[in-house]
Amino acid sequence: MVLLSGVQCAKLSRKRERATRRSWSSWLFCGVAVLVSAPELALAADLPPVTKAPAARVLPFDWSGAYVGGHVGITRGQVDNTLTESRPVGSSESFGPAFGGVQAGYNLILNSGLLLGLEADMTFTNHLIPNQVIATRESSSTTITETLDYVGTVRGRIGYAFDRFLVYGTGGFAYSQARIVESPGSLGPEDDKRLMLRSGWAAGGGAAIALNQYWSARVDYLYHQFGPISLTMPSGRNYESTFDMHMLRVGLDRKLGGPEVFGPQVSDDNGSGFGDWNVHGQVTVIGQGHGTFRSPYVGPNSLSPNPQARNTSTMTAFLGFRPWEGGEIYLNPELMQGFGLDGVHGVAAFPNGEAQKSNFPTPRFNMARMYLRQTWGLGGEQEVIPDGPNQLATKQDIDRVSVTVGKFSVLDFFNLNSYSGEPRTGFINWNMYGGGSYDWTMDRLSWTWGAMTEINRKDWAFRVGYFLLPSVSNVDNFDMNIPRHGEVAAELELRYELFKQPGKLRLFGWVNHGTMGGYADAVALPVTSPNYPDIEATRKTRTNYGVVVNLEQAITKELGVFSRVTWSPGQTELIGWTDVHRSASLGAQLKGTAWGRPNDKIGVAGIVEELSSEARSYFAAGGLGIVIGDGKLNYRPEKVLEAYYAFSINKWSTFTLDYQFVANPAYNADRGPVSFYSVRYHAEW
Repeated sequence: MVLLSGVQCAKLSRKRERATRRSWSSWLFCGVAVLVSAPELALAADLPPVTKAPAARVLPFDWSGAYVGGHVGITRGQVDNTLTESRPVGSSESFGPAFGGVQAGYNLILNSGLLLGLEADMTFTNHLIPNQVIATRESSSTTITETLDYVGTVRGRIGYAFDRFLVYGTGGFAYSQARIVESPGSLGPEDDKRLMLRSGWAAGGGAAIALNQYWSARVDYLYHQFGPISLTMPSGRNYESTFDMHMLRVGLDRKLGGPEVFGPQVSDDNGSGFGDWNVHGQVTVIGQGHGTFRSPYVGPNSLSPNPQARNTSTMTAFLGFRPWEGGEIYLNPELMQGFGLDGVHGVAAFPNGEAQKSNFPTPRFNMARMYLRQTWGLGGEQEVIPDGPNQLATKQDIDRVSVTVGKFSVLDFFNLNSYSGEPRTGFINWNMYGGGSYDWTMDRLSWTWGAMTEINRKDWAFRVGYFLLPSVSNVDNFDMNIPRHGEVAAELELRYELFKQPGKLRLFGWVNHGTMGGYADAVALPVTSPNYPDIEATRKTRTNYGVVVNLEQAITKELGVFSRVTWSPGQTELIGWTDVHRSASLGAQLKGTAWGRPNDKIGVAGIVEELSSEARSYFAAGGLGIVIGDGKLNYRPEKVLEAYYAFSINKWSTFTLDYQFVANPAYNADRGPVSFYSVRYHAEW
């Protein structure tokens, strides 16, 4: 992990003053949620540290030069549209989604302090479908929707720099992409879709403050006005529209270069030797495909037997802020794009952990995490917590209690394993890191809302939490029947040494109580009932539960092994994760020290998964799960073997080759086996 020494927030007072007040620029940062763009990678590996200069060298902040950054915010717009079927009928609709995006620009500062600049940006709508739709029209037999994929601008900027403060006005060219969909389509079962580019103009203004010699925070407003589009759908209906929008944004910018000294002189020390904020980021791109395999039949949720390839990409910013002693606030704005194979269907242990259960043809914005953590030390021996993503550098008591509240992934804190972690850096397969039969509560992107408490001691830790469940299986809406419905999870982590090498044993248990269908109830429905066996027709308040035994053990400093064994009764449909009721995995990870590449990694692992007898009957009758459903089932356990080599390009990026062999995909001996080939690029800073 590359540590950014230049991102610690400047203090405007000494330690004794900090107890009563905090600089307003620090509080401004608390409200900033931004996605840092990929061009920063080229410089992030070797950022120079913040240097405290003698008073004689105090220099004003220099706003000149190139910069990159990101922004988030809210918008309000108005669409005027006309649908012509037998005659034209006009309509006007308003919209207001949250959004996020990236920007890059160049500033020139004249001797007078006047700023002249050029900036380009792209802004993307929220991943939730209702937030993408800006207009909906009903015809006599179809529905036409217009969604907004993105908005971009290329603008001039003129302003004035007051040392660390900047005010500016801006204006220029604007463009956007509209996606027009008519459902049902006129030529078959697929919807009719058209993409249309618009042009227009944008104008506004804003202000910025320098946080240190590399980073600045901004707030700005932009007004966009776009010209009309007009198109005729295959059905013969004509659709026309035009729109304008108001956009309020906050963001961060990173200078590409700049002065060595930040003046006037300030301290980056919060009194304990650590900074009060940090910024990290990551980019991951995965390409994956498979060839032809044996398949006498296919079902609605089957993996296609024909060759195919898909890719996914994510870009994430990790923003941390310490508002008071022991408190930490984290925000993770993220952009996502891409498709999983067959829309993320066909294999219970799906081969791409970055493939969300949603498909995004253009980047979509999501505030993946936003949570508060408060830690109380219990005294005694202390340890240094290093700087990293969602981790502010500090020194804490080893014996401590922490409480975390907000939006995050349950697997951010539970069921972790050093040798089988997230798919951006290790094994790519879902169930090498996801926990097999653990019905991980989540929206379709893996996030939920909740609260957890952790007690940490030197040799053990115990954590327990309550988290929201989806309202029904595999949706983005959450069940707000709190606290009667939800997930309760608890984990005991034991730390030990075996032959002087560290190891951890985690005992994890979970209970879900919410609206779920039952496999046996679905099979018991009359075979003449619609969509038999329709598990949705059996949904009611039910309870599901399970356990995970999770082991990691270092053999040497370079070699480690891991295993997870999971179980759940398998009586109810899964509400969040994937269709598994028992699983066992075993694997190893080796660093490349022996062949002179200590930052390279090799991983090899296997997993065997099973369904309960009730689930077997359900899928054999043609039932559908979250990711599987071939219409028939010749049951056998699903088996996966994965091997990868991660080649370290430099301190902040890796390139990975990955191979996965899947026998009995979706537990069906009639289909497969399948070989999956993947490449992955990952960068973090």
